[in-house]
Amino acid sequence: MDGKHMQIGEVAARTELSLRTIRHYEETGLVAPSARSQGGFRLYTETDVARLMVIRRMKPLGFTLDQMRELLDATDRLDGDDRLDGGTREELLARVRAYQRAAAEQVEKLRVQLARAEDFEATLRARSDDAAAP
Repeated sequence: MDGKHMQIGEVAARTELSLRTIRHYEETGLVAPSARSQGGFRLYTETDVARLMVIRRMKPLGFTLDQMRELLDATDRLDGDDRLDGGTREELLARVRAYQRAAAEQVEKLRVQLARAEDFEATLRARSDDAAAP
């Protein structure tokens, strides 16, 4: 873990999340500041920023806070130092794979929506270009 600590403002700038959103994720237990400064300010590390980036990427794909918590728990345990027996490790990997498949399905749905939106925009552009022609 990187030893550098950041205050919430820097974390907000890095993750493009609002202070309110970061505090909400903190209240729901998804991320917790790693430390507090002498003045009582929340301090975050690169690991905390990485967690927030996972959350930020999951949210637009429609994952719930509980699902985010479950995936982060699985990845924390897989990345942790504690020795996992083969069965537990396989169960955690299966959970991560299930989220990967769910994310792939959502990406495909978004591709379809984007293609439709682009078609719609092109239709409107053609119409406005035709109307502007002398």
